[in-house]
Amino acid sequence: MFITPAYAQSAGAAGPGFLIQILPFVAIFAIMYFLIIRPQRQRMKQHQEMVSNLRRGDTIVTTGGLIGKVSKVVDDSELQVELSEGVKVRVVRSMVQEVRSKSEPAKENA
Repeated sequence: MFITPAYAQSAGAAGPGFLIQILPFVAIFAIMYFLIIRPQRQRMKQHQEMVSNLRRGDTIVTTGGLIGKVSKVVDDSELQVELSEGVKVRVVRSMVQEVRSKSEPAKENA
């Protein structure tokens, strides 16, 4: 009496209705890729290139806001930075935010 018959829906999942339903998700992913993911990867690549090209004499700014001059490249992951005369600190390369001025490369035959 109170029970109504349940009718099965047709199995047309591969029809044009399915493509129309999934199209907004594809569009959202494409927009996110071009507006968020791709520019972030380019910034990461530029930062890694900048950090790998650091050498003695470069004036840098750390992520903490300290400005100093690279006095020694310790190894692939650390630098020795002179903040003021006689004050030297060791800084992890990835914490360099900006290179203010590049030094001239040393001449080999001088």
